[in-house]
Amino acid sequence: MQRLLIAIVLFLLAGCASFNTARVETLSGEAMGTTWKVKFVHDKNSPGLQELQNGIQTQLDTVDAQMSTWKSDSDLSRFNNAPAGTWQTLPSELFAVLEKSLNLAKETNGAYDPTVGPLVNLWGFGPGLKTRTAPDASSLANARALVGWHRIELDVAQHRALQPGGSYVDLSSIAPGFAVDQISRYLESLGLQHFLVEHGGELRARGHRPGNSGWRVGIEQPDTDTDAGMAMVIVLDNRASGSSGDYRKFYELDGKRYSHHIDPRTGAPVTHALASVTVIADDCMTADSTAAALSILGPQEGLEYAQRHHVAALFLVRNVNGFTQSMTPEFRAARE
Repeated sequence: MQRLLIAIVLFLLAGCASFNTARVETLSGEAMGTTWKVKFVHDKNSPGLQELQNGIQTQLDTVDAQMSTWKSDSDLSRFNNAPAGTWQTLPSELFAVLEKSLNLAKETNGAYDPTVGPLVNLWGFGPGLKTRTAPDASSLANARALVGWHRIELDVAQHRALQPGGSYVDLSSIAPGFAVDQISRYLESLGLQHFLVEHGGELRARGHRPGNSGWRVGIEQPDTDTDAGMAMVIVLDNRASGSSGDYRKFYELDGKRYSHHIDPRTGAPVTHALASVTVIADDCMTADSTAAALSILGPQEGLEYAQRHHVAALFLVRNVNGFTQSMTPEFRAARE
């Protein structure tokens, strides 16, 4: 028994020594129209940096090739352009993301809707020509007629989706989160246990930094430069975070601000004062898409939804003096 205890102590000390000599490495790149960064604890057993760089980029390129609306040859574009009444077989990853987004659309009564693409494009926030004019009533009515998550049927057994005719799926509010999860799964498959993945502002953490300190991440203050200030700093403890805001993608026309957040229920950009939402969840796909849904619902309806569904969410709402913070009990517990 004494020998066993000695062996355990020596093993633990060896493990601590190894971790204490480890260092944090950073890899970065570009994919899906934005940047990515991965910080991880590197030791003698870690794969080579170039191998990791290439592997991470491959994961992101695969997601982009499946889920981009900006690539005419992506699997999602193939579905969007398919003839009415045809069943389209989708890659398993794309099918999983589409199924998740349709479930969230049902839960939010259509406030979140992956088929909002025709409206996103009409208001000038999608691929192609960037219009900077409010659409006329006829164009708006035609686009709204094509929107509706319930129009898409899924065949779970064969990973197929029915194109009802004119449906244009836009997964830009969930695919980045899924990409973060894919990178995390890839790193875990290589035996890495301590890392922080960031892609387009979506994050997922595992383990901790050398010295047993957690992965600290900042929540950006709206209406500021990226590095000008943080509204809050939190520690991600084996969880993910997703943020959605109206202050990066918008345009002004005749003194009116048009956000890229299009409410499928009205067919127009949201007009409420909610500047940003941050959600903490077990996976980044959930955090990313839920933050987008809450951004559409707004400060009051969104907070009520988050409280009802026990979502860990932080709301930053504009007022005459700056911003008001509101958070759910789950968010408060997660940051403590």
